[in-house]
Amino acid sequence: MKRDLLPEPVIGAGRTLIRRYGMTTAALRPGPDFLLIGAKRGGSTSLYYGLLEHPRIMPLFPSARILPKRNDTKGVHYFDSHYDEGDAWYRSHFPAIAARRAASKRAGGPVVVGEGSPYYLFHPLAAERAGRDVPDTRILLILRDPVERAFSHYRERRRQHAEELETFEDALAAESDRLAGEEEKIRTVPGYRSYAHEQQSYRAQSEYAPHLRRWLLHFPPERVHVLVAEEFYADQQRAIDGVATFLGLPPAVLPKAASKVWNPAPSADLKDTTRRSLAEHFAPFNADLEKLLERDLPWTKP
Repeated sequence: MKRDLLPEPVIGAGRTLIRRYGMTTAALRPGPDFLLIGAKRGGSTSLYYGLLEHPRIMPLFPSARILPKRNDTKGVHYFDSHYDEGDAWYRSHFPAIAARRAASKRAGGPVVVGEGSPYYLFHPLAAERAGRDVPDTRILLILRDPVERAFSHYRERRRQHAEELETFEDALAAESDRLAGEEEKIRTVPGYRSYAHEQQSYRAQSEYAPHLRRWLLHFPPERVHVLVAEEFYADQQRAIDGVATFLGLPPAVLPKAASKVWNPAPSADLKDTTRRSLAEHFAPFNADLEKLLERDLPWTKP
């Protein structure tokens, strides 16, 4: 039976039962082999579902292959928004040891499992929490032209009727006031969640370098793999082969479905003055990022 044919109460009850079962068996469920930490509107969804096409990368529990779900779950949002749920809750989302063994046998080698929560990059506590709780995991990050990412983020909120300001320029002007004090509350108030910090931080989330540096305080550079969205979309097979190597897996020829672009949006024009202003704002962050990554970035070139 397709998910769309099930009543919402049935779906909700099923989720509750599955999560309880997962928590009961949490001791038999290893944590993530990798975390895809962002960036929001940077291509993380396309990357994650492309990775799931690799025969040795397992989906989270429960899989859409056995339940009436449209897609496999991508992100758990544990280290940002649900940390108060506890470790057993987090591990309940991962396949059990027996399921991993069976999958490894089918695939002809060890499998890996990970999750992708794009707010992790920007959340002020996520890196510290992950470094403490899953220090051996590997970190994936995909970054997009920061101007385009910020504009896409705003447009997504407008499409979802979750942003009241009718122009991107007004939203940028309001950002500082909206974010004032929010990071401090996240750091000091247990369980505090900030919509403004996660969803209305259009400019701030594109200031990549300091956010990445925070993660590098807890994970050594050799455990961090950064992709550029523009390069990923130009050649997804090559990009995913690189990720596979980073995860200790052999390359695999992926089906054409792996090249699907997830969460696409209609194009829209950004005012030239706004684009120039943002480009100037992001210039020092981009320069810092290039030094950090020891490479040039396509969006810094004329």
